[in-house]
This record gives sequence, structure tokens and C-alpha cells, in this order.
Amino acid sequence: MPDYTITLTDTEQKAMEYCAADVDDWITNAATNRARIATDEIVSLNTAHCNANGIAIGVGVTAQVEQAYNLGIVTTAAARNAAAESTTPGGE
Repeated sequence: MPDYTITLTDTEQKAMEYCAADVDDWITNAATNRARIATDEIVSLNTAHCNANGIAIGVGVTAQVEQAYNLGIVTTAAARNAAAESTTPGGE
């Protein structure tokens, strides 16, 4: 399981302390909730694709997320950005 570390300036820290009772909890909650939303989106896309194409759906959320990546139903945001840049006029 990956760990992420962020650095805040003293001003950013004070600002976060103003709006959050526990800054670490707030940051963790923001990231895990966004991951939950993305997981729900991926599972939905995978289910729709598998149902439309007669493909057995993986059992469990982890299996379905892996299946969606393996089938090319979803790609990383970095890959989508790179593809968009390569198709943009003047993009290299």
C-alpha cells in the first residue's frame, strides 16, 4: 500500500488548522473519499462494458477495478492526459 507525504507552508498549515479539526485526518479523508468515488465510477464502467459484451464480471471490487484496467476500459489520468496532448494541435 503506497504512502504519500505532502508539505505545507506554515501559512497553509495555519489555514488548514482554521478549517479542519485534524489536518492529517482531513487530508486522508479527502484522498480516500476521492478514491471511493473513482472506484464507484470504474466499477460502473466495467459492469456496463462487461454486460454489453457478454464478459463475466470479476468478483469483488478489487477484481473489477483490475478487470477494467486489464480490458482497457479505464486508463490512468496520466495516460489520458498524454493521449490528449498528443492529439491536440501543436501537441507533441
